[in-house]
Formats: sequence, structure tokens, C-alpha cells
Amino acid sequence: MAHFIYKYKRTITFLSALLLALAFILYFTDHDAVRKFTLIIATVMAGLPIAMKAYQAIHMKAFTIEVLVVIAVIGALFIGEYVESAVVTFLFLFGDHLEARTLEKTRSSLKDLVDMAPQEATVLRNGTSLMVPVGLVAEGDRVIVRSGGKVPVDGRIIIGQVALNEAAITGESVPVSKKPGDIVFSSTIVETGYMEMIAEKVGDDTTFAKIIELVEEAQESKTKTEKFLDRFADIYTPAVIVLSILVYILTRDLHLAITFLVIACPGALIIGAPVSSVAGIGNGAKNGVLIKGGEVMDRFSKVDTLVFDKTGTLTRGQPAVTDIKVFHAYNEQELLQWVAQAEMVSEHPLGQTIVKEAQDLGMALDQEPEHVEVIKGNGLTAAMERRVLTIGNRNLMAAKNIVIPAEVEAYAVEREKAGNTAIFAAVGKEVAGIFSIADEIREDAVAALAQMRKSGIQRIIMLTGDNQHTAERVATSLGLDEFHAELLPEDKVSFVKQLKEQGHVVAMAGDGVNDAPAIAAADIGLAMGEGGTDISMETADIVLMADRLMQFSHAYSLSKATLRNMKQNTSFAVGIVAILLTGVLMGSVHLASGMFIHEASVLIVILNAMRLMGFNRPSKKSRESMKLLHT
Repeated sequence: MAHFIYKYKRTITFLSALLLALAFILYFTDHDAVRKFTLIIATVMAGLPIAMKAYQAIHMKAFTIEVLVVIAVIGALFIGEYVESAVVTFLFLFGDHLEARTLEKTRSSLKDLVDMAPQEATVLRNGTSLMVPVGLVAEGDRVIVRSGGKVPVDGRIIIGQVALNEAAITGESVPVSKKPGDIVFSSTIVETGYMEMIAEKVGDDTTFAKIIELVEEAQESKTKTEKFLDRFADIYTPAVIVLSILVYILTRDLHLAITFLVIACPGALIIGAPVSSVAGIGNGAKNGVLIKGGEVMDRFSKVDTLVFDKTGTLTRGQPAVTDIKVFHAYNEQELLQWVAQAEMVSEHPLGQTIVKEAQDLGMALDQEPEHVEVIKGNGLTAAMERRVLTIGNRNLMAAKNIVIPAEVEAYAVEREKAGNTAIFAAVGKEVAGIFSIADEIREDAVAALAQMRKSGIQRIIMLTGDNQHTAERVATSLGLDEFHAELLPEDKVSFVKQLKEQGHVVAMAGDGVNDAPAIAAADIGLAMGEGGTDISMETADIVLMADRLMQFSHAYSLSKATLRNMKQNTSFAVGIVAILLTGVLMGSVHLASGMFIHEASVLIVILNAMRLMGFNRPSKKSRESMKLLHT
């Protein structure tokens, strides 16, 4: 029975509207008995879905708005107010229908994401091209994607070159060029070109699947305001019943008590905050910003201090070797090969830069380093071809009792003042060379930081393991409030904790790997995802899928707008209830008109929240500017 009623609820709403229209026509005839019967049928028909929900609520020992409406409708029928009972049930049912439709729109970002997921994939098996469901693609399968097709899984290109639309992952619609060796992600679209790839992550392990999971979880997460309103509703609803009984005892007016009961329903108050939160999180998802829930949004809006890592966060994270200086009788090519082979085990961006330099020069990196010791924040030591290599910064050289000669130190300082990071490479106890590595500041960094200051950020600080000279150059270029260089990961954690102890609300932004401890220690942890590394998604509260600082700025402004929207909805809902109840007690608001205003207020708070879906939508001019920037 319940399944039948819910399945045809829209039809029931339509039929009750027709019966109300018929009753209105019969009002101008002499068929008063038929009119009353029509109104009773309309009340019962529209009241069934409401009564079913009320029964379920009582069965779960909860007092909901449906319980109040059913009590009020039974009372209205008892005193012969058939018009009001029919109008109230219809308006409630119709309002529920409109509410469901508009709420569905606020969740459209999640639906859009799900719709982006590819359903089929073309795989090569035993030399034959097969079309299979995406769920049957296995790790290691060779997958073909042609122009116009969607990438079905995460993997690496082995043949071909494509222009890829990565909007599903990063929120950026400007195509990105991909070639053999590059990683591609599920649900991105090949706009032009052809490629063959090896599947590396399939099913629920793909980046896109994790994004959907995160957004689903985030939309279920509640802010402090929502949690308070839930507790408030548990007390408020039964209190309204008691107050309605009290109104009847004092006035002996059953109609007034019933009207008070319905008008006091806190519908707009209860739904106002959750719909704002869902719309805000949905806006973030559409713009490549994963915000892990309403509580994160709430905390983020209160942040007053931003702490940044340098490499890969304020800078592009794509450093390049600008110079290799060798000392004594060492050969540049030979030293590069030794160091690159040792750095093969390192995850640090600077180490991987040296590896890339050797690979670009066609060097064979086929020897495994031995006795590798990675010293986080400083470098590593390894044995290569019976030589002990020590590769890293000055702190590592000092820790390993390696003396840096004056002329070597002078050269390193010169390179650092020119904006490079100096990596010392020692063979045994002797400095054999210096690798100069430079990383460009992100092109959107200045504008993004300025916008965040305008939105309310008071202090912007940079923490880095890099040298003092390079850090100072970046901090000066970006106009940061302060910077601290040559820090270890644990030093960054201590600094973040110190800021919190001073009363600041701190957001820490890093690359999600070396900075994971500091990200976890901050009030808000933010990771530059670059397609969403596993550790960044797990550790951070917010992940920027396109690695753009303007997304960070958007997320901060969005959090403030969302909390402001919640307050608007809550204030409006409380104000409407107060005005309506005053009107009821003064005799100027009746049951049907009050119910109409009540349902209208619910829709108004939903529509107000839906404005967040278009928050900060880029203009046509700014979209064209972004395209020029990418090209």
C-alpha cells in the first residue's frame, strides 16, 4: 500500500487539485452536500501520503512536521472545516513535490558527476579489440580511446597523443595535451587524437570514483548549525503540540489551536541550513574543489591565517635542472647518472627533477641503489657502484660530517640568490657537485592571494624546506607576511600548532605527501591534488583537483557565502514563523492562508540556497582569459 501511494504521489497531488477545483465550482451551485463530500475525498486522497509519513515517524519515535499536519487535518475535519482541511493537505503535498524537485537541482552536481562516468571501454585482448562494460576492465588491460570517447579508467598512455578535456576531474574545460608516459584519469574526454593506455586503477579505485564517493559523503556531513537544528526540531515539534493544547485551554477555540499547530511547523527552519550546505558543496565539486562536508565548510569560513608549503603549492611544482656544477675531477654526465639512479627511490619533487633530467638525456637508469636512507626534509644517502652518495641540503652535509669548501659554498649562495635551489651531491666525504634547480611561481598566485586577503585572510605564511635565499625571493615576489626556510616536516607541524595555540584558525596548504603531517595538524588541511593523489584525498579537508590557487580562493569565498546563506535562511525562517504565529493569535492569519505562506517560505529558502550553485561563475571574458593563459 505504502509503495503504491509513494509511486503515484504526483498523480494523487494532481487529482486532489482537480477535486479542489471541482469543489470551488460547486460553491456557486446548490449542491452543498456534494461540495462537502468532494472536499472530504480531496482531504483523504492528499492526506494519505502525509499520514503514511506521520505513521513511520511515530513508529520511529519521532515528531515530524507530518505528524503536526495530520493532527491539524483531523481536527479540521472534526469541526467541519472541510475547505481548510482539503487546502492544507493539497498545499502540503504540492509543496513537498516542489521541494523535492528543487532539492534535486541542488544535488545536480553529484548527478552530473555520476552521469559523466563512462559505461563501456574498448580493450585489446589476445590481439582482438573488444567492447566491454567498464566494470570488467582489469588492471593491466590495454585500453583504446578514440576522439570523442571517454577515458574509462585511470592509467598511462603508451601510444598516441590527445587533447584531453579534464573538466570532470579538475573543473577546467580547457583541453590539456597528453603524450606517451602521461597519466590520464577516468571520465576525462578525448577531444582530438587517438591513444592506447595501460589500465592502472579500475572500478572504485579510480580518481573519478573517489571524487563521487567524497562528494556523496560530504553532502551527508552536517554543519554545527544543522546539528543544532536537528536537536532543536526534536524539542520544538512536541513543544508546539503542547502549546496548541494550551492555546485551546486558554481560548476554548479549537480552530485557533489547530491553526496554531500547523502554522508553527518549522519546515523552512529545518531545511534552510542543509540545502545551503548541499548547494555550496555542489558548487565546489563543479569547480574542481572537493570540500569534505558542511563542518569543513563551517571551519574554513572562520580561517584567518593561511600557511603554504612552497614547492608544488605556491610554485608550479614542475622544477627543472638549470645547471650542474662539478668540482675536482668528477665528470658531469657520470655524476648526473649516479645521482639520478639514487634518486629513483625518492618521492621528493626535486629528486624526481634530477631523474627526469637524466631520462631526457637518454641515460640508462637501470642500476638499483643500495643501502638507501631517506632523511625527510634533508635528502638521502645511497651506495652506487661501491660509492657512498650523499645528496641533499647543507643540513644533511653537516649531519654526515661533510665539509663544504668556501668556493663551493660561494657558488651555492650565488645560485640561490638567482632563484635556484642548490642540491649538494657528495661522493664519500667530498662534495662532487651542485645541482641548480629552479621552480616558477604559479601564474595565478598573486591574484589568488590578493583575493583571499580581500575575503578576510589576515596572515599568509610560507613554510619550506628550501634554502633561505630561494624562500625569500618567493616570499618577496608574492608579498607574504612572513616565511620560514630550511624546515623539516616536524618543524612545519610545530609551527602550525604554535599558530593554533595563539588563537588563530589555520589552513595549511601543501602537496599532500611531504606535508601530510602539517596538513593534518591544521584546522583546515588543503592539498594540491593534481588529479587527486590518494594521500591528499585521505589527509586533506579540501582538495584542489586542478592545482590552481584560484580554486583555493574560490573555496574560501564559497565557504563564507555558504555560511552567510545559512544565516539568511535561518533568520528568514524564524521571522516568518514569528510573524505567522502573531497573525494567528491576532486572528488575521487563517489555516489555509497560513499554510500557503508556510509552504512558500520553504520554497524561498530553497531558492535562496540554489543561488550558491551559480556562485562566482566565471564570466565569458574571464573564461576566454583562462583559455589564453592555458595556450
